[in-house]
Amino acid sequence: MPTEISKRLFTVDDYYKMADAGILRKGDRVELIRGEILSMSPIGPAHGAAVLRATNKLLRIVGDRAILGSQGPVRLDLYNEPEPDIYLLRPKADFYRSGHAGPADVFLIIEMADSSLEYDQDIKMRLYAEMRVAEYWIADIRNDCLIAHSDPRSDGYATIRKFQRGQTIRPGLLPDCPIPVDDVLP
Repeated sequence: MPTEISKRLFTVDDYYKMADAGILRKGDRVELIRGEILSMSPIGPAHGAAVLRATNKLLRIVGDRAILGSQGPVRLDLYNEPEPDIYLLRPKADFYRSGHAGPADVFLIIEMADSSLEYDQDIKMRLYAEMRVAEYWIADIRNDCLIAHSDPRSDGYATIRKFQRGQTIRPGLLPDCPIPVDDVLP
């Protein structure tokens, strides 16, 4: 007789209880994706510098039209709380002290992708689209380009555009914030 094996999926509340209990430590590089706690690669100097540089440039561009976050949690639903490299949020007086931002709060998510390129193009892209994140950009470090996803659908993004250095892109929900591709790529 075959044995049925099933996974036990964790909720965001379970995830935080594990952190409170010390099962997950403050410095652990993990995120909750589809109910599973996934280990992420350590942030190397090149990746860290790329995030810091882009964050610095984007802050000057968006000013107070958005809240800029970096490598922090975005609660997509009960089973998903990724920590994107960079995200732009709808302004909120308490800066999300009352609770993590959700999909409706997100103007844009950006992932810096080198070793994580396939994961970001597949798993993260489908998750963000399914959760109706309005716009998702991948700074493709390997190929020195920016891939912009917009018009989320349940099975992916309907619009995918590729941008090269020297070009400018306007986020759909922040059209008055033109962003030079060179400011996002390392």
